[in-house]
Amino acid sequence: MPLDKQLLQKARKSHGEEKIILSLEARGFCVSLLKDGSTVEHEARDAGELPALIKDSQVSWVDYTADDLQEGARKVAAALGFSEQMLATLLKSKRSGYEDMDTEMGFLIPSIIVSGFDVRIEYLLILLRNDLVATIHTTEVKRFFRLRRYAKIYMKKIRPALSSKDKVTTVLIRVLDENNSRNFDHLREIEENSDQVSEKLSKVETPRDEIGHDIHAMKHALISYLSGLWETVDVLNALRYGDPELLTDDPKLLQRLNGLVVEVNYQIGLAEHLSDVLASGLEVMQSIYNNQLQVLNNKLAYIVAYLTIIGTAVLVPNTIATALSNPAYDLKPADAGWYTAMLVLSTILATFLAYWWVKSTGMLPKKADSQD
Repeated sequence: MPLDKQLLQKARKSHGEEKIILSLEARGFCVSLLKDGSTVEHEARDAGELPALIKDSQVSWVDYTADDLQEGARKVAAALGFSEQMLATLLKSKRSGYEDMDTEMGFLIPSIIVSGFDVRIEYLLILLRNDLVATIHTTEVKRFFRLRRYAKIYMKKIRPALSSKDKVTTVLIRVLDENNSRNFDHLREIEENSDQVSEKLSKVETPRDEIGHDIHAMKHALISYLSGLWETVDVLNALRYGDPELLTDDPKLLQRLNGLVVEVNYQIGLAEHLSDVLASGLEVMQSIYNNQLQVLNNKLAYIVAYLTIIGTAVLVPNTIATALSNPAYDLKPADAGWYTAMLVLSTILATFLAYWWVKSTGMLPKKADSQD
């Protein structure tokens, strides 16, 4: 049921604040600084309940959860009084977008959602006019529950003497700051998950195919996160340099908007630093694995070298014995002494010659190499 002045009067408290809360599947939230200087909150199950409250306010913030950012957002925006033309142009963007029509404006800004290494870029639709800042998003974007809790306190701090541009800009900056903060929180989650991957890398028994998958997921998560931050910078720069009619020209407020850009650039720097740290960590782990492989190769080389020596030592006397066993040589039992001596000496000589040849050709690794 739409709010009207009679309902507002019934809801007024003794300390001059307004609070009307509708439970049961409330999709929308509105906080307003009324023309008499008081504040009011309202939770709504339908966007059609909000225009009456907005009409009686100096500035309002509406946060609404739509089913999607196409049809659902269009219906909400239409109920709040925004033009279809602006929405049609804005929602054509597959990524962040910006549209300024002087009397109203809107833009899409990334809202980063991280679950493990699954980084998804959802978009927050922000619409403005001279008395309203509206944020429309899907259920995936859970950004403003904390801001809703303190919205009345923040709204009370806005001085009624400010111009409408200053008021709208002040509310917009607070909304953008909250979105930036939630985006930045997810970098910590990526860092914690990356530390778990590093722990896996430190264990020799970890399967190599699992490590490869985790490393790819980790790098992809950072790339996706950085992509969302760069889109955010593009939108904020459009607000700074696009000179929109609805926003303030007050240098102090513009400096706060500049501060948001600096903050996102700082987040980008931290994300890139984390990427560098992970890359260096992977290089260290790769060096460790290379050393382990080198040690294994040295051991295998030792085995092959000594097998070569043993094979040669066995092959030479065996060949002599096979040859002399031919009836043409007609060996007698009396020949056993010199025959045995010849086999022993040929074995020793073949072993020495095989060892000398293997070592001279470099097939036998040096002790220093094996110790590395």
